[in-house]
Amino acid sequence: MRGVIDRYERDGAATVKPTLRGRQGGDGRHLTGEQERLVRKIICGKRPEQLKMEFALWNRAAVMQLIERECGIRLSVRGVGNCLKRWGFTPQKPIKKAYGQRPEAVQNWLDNEYPAIEQRAKAEGAEIHWGDETAVVNTDERGRSYAPACKTPVAFAVGGTRQKLSMVATVTNQGKTRWMIIDEAFNSDKLIEFLEALTQDAAKKVFLILDNLRVHRSKPVKKWVEGHKKNRVVLSAQLKPWAKPGREA
Repeated sequence: MRGVIDRYERDGAATVKPTLRGRQGGDGRHLTGEQERLVRKIICGKRPEQLKMEFALWNRAAVMQLIERECGIRLSVRGVGNCLKRWGFTPQKPIKKAYGQRPEAVQNWLDNEYPAIEQRAKAEGAEIHWGDETAVVNTDERGRSYAPACKTPVAFAVGGTRQKLSMVATVTNQGKTRWMIIDEAFNSDKLIEFLEALTQDAAKKVFLILDNLRVHRSKPVKKWVEGHKKNRVVLSAQLKPWAKPGREA
């Protein structure tokens, strides 16, 4: 105690301030700064399956495996979680994005072409339907993936080729939906079957907006559309660009 008093009298209060106790920030870290930067770069730039790992999305177990493979260091799941939290990574649900989508073409269509379709539908007492197909396949992956906060990961769609159920459906601007389940390949015959049911079920003329899938612009579909233009319930198919430039049937 006498030594502290002497130091205070000689050198001032700054010399007797208490020092921080316990572990300091960064103590006990197994990864170097360079290794952490490497792991973050890989997580931001690749998905586990692209690295031939057994995971489809980034989770703590996947990151733990990545660190062991790239750095030769095995961390606990909790330790990996601490690293991810320190790096600002949070578990997020990935958005899905089509490889061929052109956002500028989509926005141009919405701004310049869709308004004319909307006006025509109103003038003719029709309702607008937005149609698409989807499939549940045995290769489908669901879950969350770690990514930097506010940077939602993107899961690029990869075509399923194994066991699957298909569904073709439409939704109107008012939220009314109609759909059909298909337990086989989707083709022009199935689309026409759906269109026939749709026009029978709809109480108004139908303006159907589809993407540029080859089936949508096949000759049988175009022929069917042409043959139903004079019916009480008419299908007017506006096949417009959603992923790629389209056309009107």
